[in-house]
Amino acid sequence: MPSDQLSPNHYVAPVKSAEVTVDAVRVDAKPSSLWRDAWTDIRRRPTFWVTSVVVVVVVLMAIFPTLFTQVPPDRECFLSNSNGGPAPGHPLGFTFQGCDIWSRLVWGARTSLVVGLLATLIGTVIGTVMGALAGFYGGWLDSILSRIGDIFFAIPYILAAIVVMSVFSQNRTPLVLAFAIGGFAWASTARVVRAEVLRVRQADFVMASRALGLSRFRTLVSHVLPNAFAPVLVIATITLGAAISAEATLSFLGVGLGSDTMSWGLDISQAQSSLRVAPMALIYPSIALTVTILAFIILGELLRDALDPKARARR
Repeated sequence: MPSDQLSPNHYVAPVKSAEVTVDAVRVDAKPSSLWRDAWTDIRRRPTFWVTSVVVVVVVLMAIFPTLFTQVPPDRECFLSNSNGGPAPGHPLGFTFQGCDIWSRLVWGARTSLVVGLLATLIGTVIGTVMGALAGFYGGWLDSILSRIGDIFFAIPYILAAIVVMSVFSQNRTPLVLAFAIGGFAWASTARVVRAEVLRVRQADFVMASRALGLSRFRTLVSHVLPNAFAPVLVIATITLGAAISAEATLSFLGVGLGSDTMSWGLDISQAQSSLRVAPMALIYPSIALTVTILAFIILGELLRDALDPKARARR
């Protein structure tokens, strides 16, 4: 049999050339980060801009009250204007003592904001230190600090602040009031910081830092805390609203700052006696207090959602 009949015929299918497209990579694009992604997300939400405007207005009222009113809040009080309605230069009317309501609202923002910021700063510093040490070192230190935090968490900080301000009744200053609030409201911050430090300390860069010879404390300060700061910022914003509410509550109860201090809580307390004949003297400071607290709380909620990748993915 011929050899050409023994070899089978091979069929080779034709090969079609295909073009493969690759997305171009922008070399000059900025690298993504947690804070940049959060800003990109949060600036698209109208609620953020509304609350930001409210916060900016309150801050400006606290720092530069004369930009909003030229009427002294306590030196032009005439009984002839008692519970009077709106008048030229006095858009909101007068209190029972004949003081301008709008002026007292503007100047009262400083007291609420200063006490709230100081109390938040004190509570955040104490809570961050306690939570970071407990979460990073662990062991017996974690047990002791956690039990101390549980004790303070079980104490209502409003009740504790009432006791402190009653003891220091002769020295009622914004700093003392801030210590009375923030010194007992740090336990929730400590819990959040501890949980975040426990998560971050398992990261590879922490192990690399220890391998390079850095001490545990320097690793905590230089690498762990900066990467655990986002939840602290969120809870601090929410705590600021709670601190402003606590200051107003203590002033309303008469254990806050002195009667010569402009405070929304004090104005509400003084206006309750004339609620039936002049309700607006109580309603106006109540609205200012409510809007300010809601602005800080909503801003904290927006920051929490923006800094959480899972929450961003669900929207």
